[in-house]
Amino acid sequence: MGIQTSSRPLFLLAATLVLSLFQNAVAASKKPYIVYLGAHSHGPQATVEDCARATDSHYELLGSVLGSKEKAGEAIFYSYNKHINGFAATLEEEEANLIREHPGVISVFECINYELQTTRSWAFLHVEGDDGSVSNSSIWTTAKYGSDSIIANIDSGVWPESASFKDDGFGDIPTRWKGECQKDATDGVTCNKKLIGAKSFYHGFEAANNVTLNVTSPRDHHGHGTHTLSTAAGNFVPDVEVLGNAKGTAKGGSPHARVAAYKVCWNLCDEPNAPPTASCRGQCNGADLLAAFDAAIQDGVDVISVSLGGGAGSMDYFSDSSAIGAFHAVAKGITVACSAGNSGPFLLGIVNNAAPWVITVAASTIDRDFKQTITSTNNQKIQGRSFTLKSLDSGKKYTLIRAVDAIAANASKDDATLCEPHSIDAAKVEGKIVLCQRGPPPPLLDNFPVLPGAAGTIVIDNEKRGDNFLMTAFMDQVHLLISEKDGQALQSTIRDSKSNDLSISGPTTELKTGRPAPAVAYFSSPGPNYHNPLITKPDVAAPGVNILAAYSQAPKKDEDSSLDPSVPYHLLSGTSMACPHVAGVAGLLKTLHPDWSPAAIKSAILTTATILDDEGNPIKNFMGSQTDPWRFGAGNIQPNSAMDPGLVYDLTTTDYLNFLCSMGYNSTQLAHFTDPPYACPKQKIEEHNLNYPMIAIRYPTTTATATRTVKNVGPPGTYKVQVTQPVGITVSVTPSTLEFKSVGEEKPYTVEVTPNKPNQKPINVLGYITWSDGTRNVRSNIIVLDRW
Repeated sequence: MGIQTSSRPLFLLAATLVLSLFQNAVAASKKPYIVYLGAHSHGPQATVEDCARATDSHYELLGSVLGSKEKAGEAIFYSYNKHINGFAATLEEEEANLIREHPGVISVFECINYELQTTRSWAFLHVEGDDGSVSNSSIWTTAKYGSDSIIANIDSGVWPESASFKDDGFGDIPTRWKGECQKDATDGVTCNKKLIGAKSFYHGFEAANNVTLNVTSPRDHHGHGTHTLSTAAGNFVPDVEVLGNAKGTAKGGSPHARVAAYKVCWNLCDEPNAPPTASCRGQCNGADLLAAFDAAIQDGVDVISVSLGGGAGSMDYFSDSSAIGAFHAVAKGITVACSAGNSGPFLLGIVNNAAPWVITVAASTIDRDFKQTITSTNNQKIQGRSFTLKSLDSGKKYTLIRAVDAIAANASKDDATLCEPHSIDAAKVEGKIVLCQRGPPPPLLDNFPVLPGAAGTIVIDNEKRGDNFLMTAFMDQVHLLISEKDGQALQSTIRDSKSNDLSISGPTTELKTGRPAPAVAYFSSPGPNYHNPLITKPDVAAPGVNILAAYSQAPKKDEDSSLDPSVPYHLLSGTSMACPHVAGVAGLLKTLHPDWSPAAIKSAILTTATILDDEGNPIKNFMGSQTDPWRFGAGNIQPNSAMDPGLVYDLTTTDYLNFLCSMGYNSTQLAHFTDPPYACPKQKIEEHNLNYPMIAIRYPTTTATATRTVKNVGPPGTYKVQVTQPVGITVSVTPSTLEFKSVGEEKPYTVEVTPNKPNQKPINVLGYITWSDGTRNVRSNIIVLDRW
């Protein structure tokens, strides 16, 4: 669910050690180079065969230096095989010098980034550098950018013409793909080797609204689906911006993955000749959602991203289309990521998509902001945060007026001070900049006041309100937020100067803003899991605020109508934007570890997440206060760490069925999930003993125990446990050391939880259990619940 903000990723021991250190040093010295060979000889229009021969010649050339075509294939990440002749590869400097001596080579040069900055979230997650460079230690390099994983998106469709879905450089579609591109005579979608499938499901919508749709194409008329799909797996698209800001290269988490769009969200306003009374609010019917899951499983996808939700955690699993569809997908080895919802922050237990078999994703901030400079008559300069990216006339002076000095008839002074609706006299603010105050808590969402006739508003912050403004680009007014201190200075200027004229610069993009990031986005729906609080939800957090991605260019008739359809990329916020970040990382992990189960992929993401912000302090909420796992789960995703987690908490379909039995579901209900028919075990498991990557246990009167089993997915090694004790609780882990001799070996351990003072119950306290081999740190939250 997205919130509109743009409106809207081995010898003897001694010899082995020396070799390992040498190899590590070599890997660290590799850099990306371009080897330029001039032009091709296959004419103006290259055929598939021409391109294949060109790529093969590149492998031959580099293979003559590296020793084999196979090594060349691993090093080359671009083959320029159409008009420009050459390739890009990760090489050591010595290797680059050797190939430079080849008679057919024109030049060899190190890649640099010509962009001023990227679309940021993947750099913020350290998948790429601030300059767009991709190191050998990046998951993108190791997982070949998610090459040939297939990511499905169940949403509002796709805008196929977007550059994010072009197939330049893509090879043949994987043979395991069984899907198709749905044809539509009037509003069709053309697929390619990147966008390999598009289908629509609408009968549930029709039945719910008693209508027959005329336009049933999977084409995206809303934009939400295009944005989420390109965030998960969009191509590298250079020179992207929004109104001159957030400039850089757009890309998804698995930029070389294949994608498929399943449209389940519809809007009556999209219909030709829709009556004026038609509802313009998008609807995503549960029947259509389940049909899309069924089709995606049959088509052979690897990952499903679902930025939809409803009913929060109170829904019974078997009454939730998303939970049912996701269960069947996970049973077939498909990882499912879902959005946590946008109903935060004050009500607890409202997290969406809380089934234990899905990855439930909360939203977090990144370290990017947009600023504009206010210059007053006395040349005082104040920097404000821009929330519309609107530029005023260059060099023009605007009169600043206090809102309270433009009070409307019959309006209260307090309302006018806050620029409340209908409290400002439009005639008095015509063409002026209005200075407003931000009110006190507790209102949830702050929207900038839209004042008819005014050139814009400057809002003096109330720091007790926290960081909960959203981007509203493409509005006609400038909207700036300034600090309380700067607000006082600006009011003094109004009071002491003969002229209240000022100018406002155009917006600029600022990175590493000084505000700690990530922080939990204020709108992100918190847990606990209402249906089962012993399964901690949400699972993890990912960037979800002001995320730049592709958008539909269809004319807008709905509630997002102020979005400019001529602009192909937009900034949006919501857990909808966070979810596809995790789906993209799951695609990378599927490419890198094709034998991993969905639970193993989920465990890798959760146990390697960070609980610290970019200043090395615990992640905070939008108010700058300490937060908890019910807001961000295991922490903020760290894609590079997830590719080598060391240990994972694995689960099978039977494990999930046993869990459902513990919740009260019976053998009759569950028999048809397996063949032969499943039956509940005579001794039911305790819910807190599901082998989940996080541990939640109810507050005991004496001692309570939980069990977990970890599987080694790394090299042989010994892991020792470290415990961060919850307040008022003693946690002990047995055994305290786990030794693994092979990949796939599993070891159990037991956690004992004992209250220090049984009569003084702490409320929902948090600790951590970390298994470490000295290199890999496998961290699990442990929550002791008194309430819920």
